[in-house]
Amino acid sequence: MALLTGRTREGANPVSATEDDAAKRRSRVGYLLILPGFVFMLLFFVLPVFSLLATSLYAKPEGADVGQFVPAFEVGNYVRVLTDYWPDVARSFGFALIATVAALLIGYPMAYLVAVRLRERRLLKGILLVLIIAPFFTSFILRTQAWKQILADEGPVVGVLRAVSLLPDDGRLTATAFAVVCGLTYNFLPFMTLPIYASLERLDTRLIEAGGDLYASPFTTFRKVTLPLSLPGVTAGTLLTFIPATGDYVNAALLGNNQNTTMIGQVIDSRFFRVVDYPGASALSFVLMLAILALVILYVRRFGTKELM
Repeated sequence: MALLTGRTREGANPVSATEDDAAKRRSRVGYLLILPGFVFMLLFFVLPVFSLLATSLYAKPEGADVGQFVPAFEVGNYVRVLTDYWPDVARSFGFALIATVAALLIGYPMAYLVAVRLRERRLLKGILLVLIIAPFFTSFILRTQAWKQILADEGPVVGVLRAVSLLPDDGRLTATAFAVVCGLTYNFLPFMTLPIYASLERLDTRLIEAGGDLYASPFTTFRKVTLPLSLPGVTAGTLLTFIPATGDYVNAALLGNNQNTTMIGQVIDSRFFRVVDYPGASALSFVLMLAILALVILYVRRFGTKELM
């Protein structure tokens, strides 16, 4: 028996060694596959972030020319920009939040119609999907410029609002917060609609039918079945809309362009290119990044799902 056991163990050792070698080779191949992505992220994300942090702490020596700064640890740059520009930071987050909610209220019914109601009507479903994606085929600036023409003082929207006395004769929509939010909502609406559509597309319609069989009203079925199952898409869509909308400056520059509509992206642009305040612009950028990161973590922990965690 001892001899038989010894032979069995000796016979098993080569197989075990072969499996270990194969596992090590697969592990090395996996590391090699992720190496290009890791190098890319290191060169174009991690290092620029550290460079941004270092620049935000630069100091301007006495008597230095415009744009001349030296490496230092000037934490006062953060205090200075937050003291001077906190209204613009708050306004940016407020505009982004309103635009995200508006995009959700518009995009969810669109995604539900295409993914659930028109599931079997493939031709109409395809046409509507193309219409949802169509804004990506044109320039971001051109789309925003089109909204400037739509909301212009001589445009049809202002004319109708004045005709029904919802807008004074001297009232206007451009250069207002309303115009900026409209532009943000329109430009980022596909980023909200498509993730929700992808989530609803995977929805098993038999679950909705089961809710009706159990005498639940359509609203109850939606609230108890459809909405919880589509939360991964809602979470992804709100993040994809809120994050770029917060740092956007094209809509604020073209549709607002005054003190009451200034967003943080405009401030960073002016501090970097016009005032040549590299530390101030870097400090504002770093504050914006940290604030968005904190809000995203809180949001995902509160409303996220296992797929996003």
